[in-house]
Formats: sequence, C-alpha cells, structure tokens
Amino acid sequence: MESMSLSFERTQSVAILGGGPGGYEAALAATQLGAEVTLVERAGVGGSAVITDVVPSKSLIATADAAVAIAQASDLGVQLFAKGKEGKPLKPEVAINLAAVNHRLLSLARQQSDDMRAALIDAGVRIISGHGRLESRNAIVVSTASDGTDFDRVEADTLVVSVGAAPRELPSAQPDGERILTWTQLYDMKRLPEHLIVVGSGVTGAEFAGAYMNLGSEVTLVSSRDQVLPGEDKDAAAVLEKVFKRGGMHVLSKSRAEKVVNTGDGVEVTLTDGRVVSGSHCLMAVGSIPNTAGIGLEDAGVQMTDSGHIQVNRVARTSVPNIYAAGDCTTFVPLASVASMQGRTAVFHALGDVVIPLERRRIASNIFTAPEIATVGWQEADIEAGRMSGTVHKLPLSSNPRAKMMGIKDGFVKIIARTGSGTVIGGVIVGPRASEMIYPIAIAVERRLSVDQLSRVFAVYPSLSGMITDVANAMHTTNSPREN
Repeated sequence: MESMSLSFERTQSVAILGGGPGGYEAALAATQLGAEVTLVERAGVGGSAVITDVVPSKSLIATADAAVAIAQASDLGVQLFAKGKEGKPLKPEVAINLAAVNHRLLSLARQQSDDMRAALIDAGVRIISGHGRLESRNAIVVSTASDGTDFDRVEADTLVVSVGAAPRELPSAQPDGERILTWTQLYDMKRLPEHLIVVGSGVTGAEFAGAYMNLGSEVTLVSSRDQVLPGEDKDAAAVLEKVFKRGGMHVLSKSRAEKVVNTGDGVEVTLTDGRVVSGSHCLMAVGSIPNTAGIGLEDAGVQMTDSGHIQVNRVARTSVPNIYAAGDCTTFVPLASVASMQGRTAVFHALGDVVIPLERRRIASNIFTAPEIATVGWQEADIEAGRMSGTVHKLPLSSNPRAKMMGIKDGFVKIIARTGSGTVIGGVIVGPRASEMIYPIAIAVERRLSVDQLSRVFAVYPSLSGMITDVANAMHTTNSPREN
C-alpha cells in the first residue's frame, strides 16, 4: 500500500505518557506524520519491557540455552575435556558466573534503552523525564524532580497512554529483594540460587523456571493447575512439562502457595494443603497489575475495568475520543509486539492515516522456554469446543532430517485449517527458534492462504521450516482452486 501524504490546517500535537514499546512506536509514527511529539517517561525509554523485563529475561534465557548446548554437545560427537594427572582426560563442568551474566543483561538493556532514546531524539521527539499524570483530556502534568516540587505541563490534541504493568504482589508473600523476588529483582543476585522455588506456572514462571534449571539450579515449580502453561496448547504444555521433569525440575501440580517466608538463610513456601517446600530463593510469578492508579485517567473520563486496565477498541481508542492507550495497561493482549502495533495504530487513527484494526486471532506469540512454544490464530481447543469448524494436523519435529542432524528430540509443528476450504486459521510450533518458524504460518493466517498455497512455497532442504511444508502437504484438499 502506498504511503499517504497528510496535510493539516495546523500542526497536530501528540503527547505520550510512557515510553515502553507502545509509547516508543507511537512517537515515531507521529513524527512520520508530521506531528509535534512529546514523550513523558519516568524509568527510561523502552520502559520495563526493555529495562527490567523482556530484554534482560530473554538474554538470560539465551545464556541458559548456551549452557545446555555445551552440556549436550557430546550427543553430536563434540567432547570437552581437560587433562588431569598422567594426561588422563577429565570431563569439565559448565560453570555459570551469575554476577557476570546479570551485569551483561542489564548492560544490554540499558544500551537498548539508550539506542531507542537516540532514535526518538533524531526523529525530533521532545522527551521529558519524570512522573506524569493526566490533568485533563488534553494535558499532562509532569513532576520532574524527585521531591515533586518541579513541574512541566504538556498540552496536546491527542494523548496516548502507555504506562505498562508491574509484578503482582501477594500480601502473604511480600517480595524483599533478597530471598523472595519478583522477576524485576532477579538480576541483583550474585550467585546462582541453590534451590529456586517458582510460584506460578504461566508464561513468566515457566520461562524463568526452565532458564534457572538449565543454568544449574535446583528448581521447584508450584502450579495451581494440573499442567504447566494453563490456557496454552495442551500438546505443547505436555512436551514442556516432560522436558522439565526430565531435566530434574520438581513440578507440583494442583498446588497453590498460601504464604512465603524468608527464614534468613532460605525460604519456606507453605501450600494450601499444609505442605511446606523449602528452598534458597522464591520467585513470585503470579501475574501483573497495570500502572494506571493515580494518573488521572478516571478524572479525564477514561473507562477502566475493575482490574485497573484501560478499555480500548481495536484501534486502541479509549472512551474519550482524543485519548488512546497501548500495551499491558490496556484490555488488549499483553505482548510487547502488540503494544508496538497498538501505538502505531493509535497514532495513525488519530492523525487520519490508513488504519487496519487489530485482530486478536492474527497475533503471533511465543514462550521462550526450551523448547520454545509459538502460536498464532485459532487453536485446537477452539475446534474441540465448537467455536470454529476446522481440522488439525500435527507432525513430530523428530521426523525432520535437519532436526535429526541437530539432535533435536522434542517438539512438533501443528496447523489448524478451516474445514472444506483448507484455509489456514492457526498453528502451533514447539521447538528451537519456534519464534522464528511461526512467521510463515502467521502470514498464512493474515493473508487467508490455504494449506495448498502454503505447501507450494519452497522450503530449503534440509531445514526445520520444511516441517511446515510437510504438515501442509498432509492436509492437501482435493477441491482447492487451481492456478491459471
């Protein structure tokens, strides 16, 4: 689609509260359309996603993956050894310097934040550091001093709120930054925890539990459901739980933490059934809450949910016509990629550019465990529940020639297609770099391609992506339209 050249009777102004992925992309998009843009950010450009969440956590997981690759290299005939007495080989252990790892993670995060800040300045965005709140439907007031004495005021035609979310805390398990931790506090640890107890088996809990297990910690995962990753594809969750248990993780299913106590030299987690689990540290991964309290949203007339999330429609617009919102503070899907798209969509809509409303069923997501789990579109559970008519086909990754070469044993590719037409409506990939492999299936869902159209795209041989072709071929529909 060709870009539009927009003209206004006067220059439009946009003020953005929060510089995470949503606010960052909104700012860039607004400058592209010729608006005057001001961004207010208290922690740093990139927000928690870059500084304390996505960037450092995925960097930690990459380190854990490297440790596993070294440990499993012997399966591919690569053997590491050191010479001991009389020249006899010794098998060295993989050692993790957690202080050095965490220093690198936080440095990467700060570097990414600095790069994003530089990009905004180059684009002409005015950046104000401080705590902002809505003064009215067209103004943000910013406290720019730590004691709250200095203020700045920004008026704008359009406001975009992208304030993100913070870890949820339980009264009976208050994080102390030493033994009882949220995921933002993990990077202060100097040594690998001897025994990490992870409370919560959702995406965050599963990612950190798998990462620390692969780094060498003993890990206990407390899951309130009968399987890890509740709400995700059941086959994918089953594969991951098998991998966790094979790696030595203690998975406590149908268990709920009642309280967590710092004993001084460790932690005790008391479960609702009376059992007590002891460890060296505890990670609380029990969800997040939006950072929307006390920033003037209600006074401005913005409709909120009981949980504090901002109600938005598919173009990220709130109940107030000139106020938009993006990211984890909204009622939409809490993903950094979605926040970015919401930010751009909001500005495009506000400034009169072409807008394609966001569709939940076309969003690709990934869980950065080992193996990774990537999904897009309708899922098998939707077919089983009768919410959509479709067929499902799955092939194990272990049957793929490239997977055999790489020593990959776990994972699969699953495609969901509409009954009759064979249109691809969803998919699941479990395996290394599933986050990269899901892209062609996401394109098929977005462009409404059939399994036959997907199968006619040449895949490199041998390649892991060739599994997508294999699954699509197996779903061939004889009544598909022919090309002229």
